[in-house]
Amino acid sequence: MSKQGSSIPNYCVLCRGRGWCGLAYCPILVKQYVHLRLDPLTLKKDFFGSSPPSVFVGRYGYPAVRVGVSVPPETGDTSIYDQPEKWVDLGLNTVLNYRLTLVLGFKVSDKRDLENPFVRAFQEVALSVKPVDVEIRLLKPPKPNLLLDETNPPIGPRSPIEAYRVDSNPSVPRHVDKLYNDEVKAHEAVLYLYESGLPVSYIQRAFSIGAFGRKSDRVLVPTRWSITAVDSIISQSLIREIKGYEPLNEFRVYEQRIHDNLFIAVLGPRKWGFEWMEAWWPGSTWNPAGGEVEVEGDYELYRGRSEYPSIGGCYFASRLATAEHLRKLKRQAMAILLREIYPGFNLAIGVWFVRESLRKAYEKGPVLVTSDIREVLEYIDKETKLGARRWVKASRLLQVLAKTEEITRFTSNRGG
Repeated sequence: MSKQGSSIPNYCVLCRGRGWCGLAYCPILVKQYVHLRLDPLTLKKDFFGSSPPSVFVGRYGYPAVRVGVSVPPETGDTSIYDQPEKWVDLGLNTVLNYRLTLVLGFKVSDKRDLENPFVRAFQEVALSVKPVDVEIRLLKPPKPNLLLDETNPPIGPRSPIEAYRVDSNPSVPRHVDKLYNDEVKAHEAVLYLYESGLPVSYIQRAFSIGAFGRKSDRVLVPTRWSITAVDSIISQSLIREIKGYEPLNEFRVYEQRIHDNLFIAVLGPRKWGFEWMEAWWPGSTWNPAGGEVEVEGDYELYRGRSEYPSIGGCYFASRLATAEHLRKLKRQAMAILLREIYPGFNLAIGVWFVRESLRKAYEKGPVLVTSDIREVLEYIDKETKLGARRWVKASRLLQVLAKTEEITRFTSNRGG
């Protein structure tokens, strides 16, 4: 009998949060976090703490958007609360705990109303590279719930803001402040900040709050859109660069297993091409009631793509991680990325998870280096639950990389 998703009380007593049920997080612990963290917050309207910093721009009602700042009820170094680059080695319970701690106070603003004192104040907060002490008074106690989204990191309790005060000086790097005051195009600012070494999450935050671009063009950008836009802008720039390098001489395969997810990246000895594929098991986040595995994906060839990928923001997050690695190698390649999502992973926690998991896989180095596509397909067949036959059938670029005899072998009707 499978223990996956077991709700037998005695089983939970024995497990005590050690993950025996197979879920990527412990529902009981998360429920406790919710009560411990959120219940006291529903009784108050005044909050003071060190924002990591964390700002948010909503998309509903656009071009009238909710814009606000998140504050934890504590001071000090809270930067990890809004720094996805440091979350990949943490348990999901810990990440959720960080996000539940942040209270979001917001106001509604037109996307172009950047002279609004509220917006200007939180632009400065957003541009800080260190936590900023902020005091907020809400119109009413925050709603005690967690907002989960496939693009954004989890968002904690929130409520309209009545008043605010920034109680410490934001630490804004000089080159960032210069961009803020200059007439530099937004995409140029994004690339400049990336090359200066600032984290992608910082750039996404600054892009969202309308800090860059020609003054007449600046707008508030919903956080969800800014995350995807920055991943896209940076990865596209890197791709232009790596197209000037020679292709790899061999196949390289990378792997990362984390939180009931399997990531496999195949880099092949061809000109640039990219494909992102996902297989969602029944009981996972986007296939909760399905009866069979759902496989989706999208790709681009050497000339790129003109349409938005059907698979969404994960496409650009994974493309960025891959382009970064190829740039380090000073090589181009045809990249096929496969992700399997198992029933234990049933939370939408944002595309940061894809980007950082793949960065980790590339950082660890290849698990297989070979000149033989057959060895690549055999590895996929051995390591994935879906098997090479179904992956090749679903993947346009795996078919491009594989020779006819190997395609026949792995797409024939066989057991397993």
